[in-house]
Amino acid sequence: MHKTTLEQWAILEKVVELGSFARAAEETHRSQSSVSYNLSLLQERLGVALLVPEGRRAVLTPAGELLLGQVKPLLKAFAWVESRALTLRDGMRTRLDLVVDSIFPRERLFAILRQFQQRYPQTQVRLTEVLENAGDSDLVLTEADVMVLTRRQDITGRGEWLMNIDFIAVAHRDHPLAQQEGPLSEEQLRPWPLIRMADSDGSRQDTRDAWTFSTIDAAIDAVMYQVGYGWLPEERIQTALAQGLLKPLPLSHGGRRATPLHLIVKRDLAPLDEQVETLLALFNQQEK
Repeated sequence: MHKTTLEQWAILEKVVELGSFARAAEETHRSQSSVSYNLSLLQERLGVALLVPEGRRAVLTPAGELLLGQVKPLLKAFAWVESRALTLRDGMRTRLDLVVDSIFPRERLFAILRQFQQRYPQTQVRLTEVLENAGDSDLVLTEADVMVLTRRQDITGRGEWLMNIDFIAVAHRDHPLAQQEGPLSEEQLRPWPLIRMADSDGSRQDTRDAWTFSTIDAAIDAVMYQVGYGWLPEERIQTALAQGLLKPLPLSHGGRRATPLHLIVKRDLAPLDEQVETLLALFNQQEK
């Protein structure tokens, strides 16, 4: 059996945090004698002095500082277990599966996830990024609770328009296309590879040979390294545009395109639970 208990260490942590036995007793709803007894027992069983008086405060000895520092992760882990048990008892969801098309702006996505985590710290989010029509498994979609996809809806659930992602035709500033004066015609574009991301950039109508990439980063890098030109998500290349590394192509028409994203909920989630409703609200708030 262990000589000490987590309760005794928690009392020690509270005494050090508040600076006195009296305040720790009040905070933990104990008598001051109970606090004093538990700490005396803790030090007696360890055979090490953990606290010394310093004026009106109780402060850690070097040994106490070392040992309490090693115990604190255990106290946090134990508090997490108890909190998780409350979540299970109250019927709260412990995991939420989220699928997001990788063209969704990263900064907005993680702002949403940060707010969700602050509200539901005991709910794990399993995020899967996909690039639609790039060979992603339908199993991932059918198992998801919430999806942000270019398609409006399918067998997985119900969807509504969320936002448009703007794509802009660009080439590296040193690419021959960026040196030509516009408007550029189809004949002027034809000699150069079209860089695209599966079909998510809305370029299905292009019949010329294209170089297709399975990630946005790879497509952006291909244009940056002058492999070709392409329609890229404007928000993802803002820095390169501002620095002049990428140049918008002066096309005769179609220099800008918009791809819609839809917020979809799994069909059998009815009624919606609190966490799903909150996540949907956070996605919608980001667009206001």
